[in-house]
Amino acid sequence: MKIRSIVRLLTALPHTRQRNPIVAKSMKFLDAPRRAFSTAPPDSQELKEFTDYMEKLNNYEKTGVPKGAGTDSDDGFDLGRMRRLLHNLGNPQSKFKAVHISGTKGKGSTAAFLSSILRAEGYSVGCYSSPHIRTIRERITLGPGGEPVSAKALSSHFLKIKELIDMTVELEEGQLTQFEILTAVAFSLFAEEKVHFAVIEAGLGGARDATNILTSSDLAASIITNIGTDHLAALGGSLESIAVAKSGIIKEQRPLVLGGPFLPHIERIIRDRALSMRSPVISASDPGNKSVLKGFSTACDMPRQLCDILLLIERDLQLFIELFDVQLRLLGSHQLQNAATATCAALCLRGQGWKLSERSIRVGLECAYLLGRSQFLTSKEAEMLGCPGATILLDGAHTKESAQALLNMIKMAFPESRLVLVVAMANDKDHLGFARVLLSAGCLEAVCLTEIDIAGERFRTTSSSSLKESWIQACGENGADFLECKTVKDELIECRCTKSILFMEGSLMASLKFGNDILAAKSGPVNGIIVVTGSLHIVSAVLGSLEG
Repeated sequence: MKIRSIVRLLTALPHTRQRNPIVAKSMKFLDAPRRAFSTAPPDSQELKEFTDYMEKLNNYEKTGVPKGAGTDSDDGFDLGRMRRLLHNLGNPQSKFKAVHISGTKGKGSTAAFLSSILRAEGYSVGCYSSPHIRTIRERITLGPGGEPVSAKALSSHFLKIKELIDMTVELEEGQLTQFEILTAVAFSLFAEEKVHFAVIEAGLGGARDATNILTSSDLAASIITNIGTDHLAALGGSLESIAVAKSGIIKEQRPLVLGGPFLPHIERIIRDRALSMRSPVISASDPGNKSVLKGFSTACDMPRQLCDILLLIERDLQLFIELFDVQLRLLGSHQLQNAATATCAALCLRGQGWKLSERSIRVGLECAYLLGRSQFLTSKEAEMLGCPGATILLDGAHTKESAQALLNMIKMAFPESRLVLVVAMANDKDHLGFARVLLSAGCLEAVCLTEIDIAGERFRTTSSSSLKESWIQACGENGADFLECKTVKDELIECRCTKSILFMEGSLMASLKFGNDILAAKSGPVNGIIVVTGSLHIVSAVLGSLEG
């Protein structure tokens, strides 16, 4: 299926005003060669010493985060060792202005939008985010194009500071984690590169996250995107405790940008913390703000969404902007909210005296992109996966909230398309809640449950049989009529069974082929989409297959 065959063309959209000339100018950026869309190349031998060193460190992404580790309590991570490590490295975090981002969802996208805006204005920007899709280098981006740090630059800088890191690891009796060391390396590299800004995404929570060693003088602004139940046990067991943990990034008299929307009592917790820190609050969800998703288009075989972003903020700070016909590469209403949040942060920085033009904000929003977030593969990539003619959508959704955002995007952009889901998840996620949301799609031809490594290991992998139990329970609650299959048989596909199919398959590539066969047999006149979701790790596995 060609994406252009099912999207609503821009020319068909009603416009109440003429196209801003900046839109045409920024199309040069949008239609540039798609380097940012390709997966990063495999890490070279040049990075081997660094990656071998990191592999020896404790990695909670592989083993799972201990209960209460992200809370500001005796169970929480010890920020003291992070401060001592950075002190031994010369406190690099004090040599640039930082924007610190926490939140349950949307941190990476908001960081990508804001970094892109700052680069469009000509600032030197470092961005630190997690997790990565294909290579650890993706977590540290630099340069005018926001590319992952090169293997050469990362290796060279690591070797330069390795003796100091070794000394600190010994003094800390081996307690420093992989995330802590990588955070310190990133901050040190940003300082060496003399970046104007570093956009820093918290890894877990906020209060006890390794990134939360930034002081008021280091910080330009804090951002909290939203509050959900991911990492519930590690962050105290309730939405309220999660809000407390994430609001730990608020610093004395430094502005706080809120994404939202939030439940009223959760927003009250955050605002009370900001009030105690004498921090002005700017909310992207204020009643005076209006973000409108107007439709979808396609260019260079890739869909984009057309939006208006209108912000009028009068509480605490006075900020205003009107952006019409913004074309976002990141799709869905949730990404529009992330774009509005990043725009609020940009206006906040402009209010502090940093030069940021309306043109830079527009171009930055339109150029922002992330692997694995509503990412459509090209027809050539689908053919490489053994699915010629298929439309394949990759999205790392892994919570019920992100599943709903994914489903909303699909319904808006492709309202009549039939779906096949290929799902793999980590064992610390809400499998049942995730299944409940996606079953509400009402247009599922099949769900194929598979397994993938999580951070290169099996510690956190959920078996397909365990996933099946959650999906069967959700089917019972939903009243969905699924045919459970243990093996794929040609006659099953050929019979054009009217029921949706629930199937387990250990091989990811076989899952994709099976999904393509089902759609070819059952979709009829309406084309379908294979949606690969449940984890960024399954996205990584698909993109890794394209590297050959």
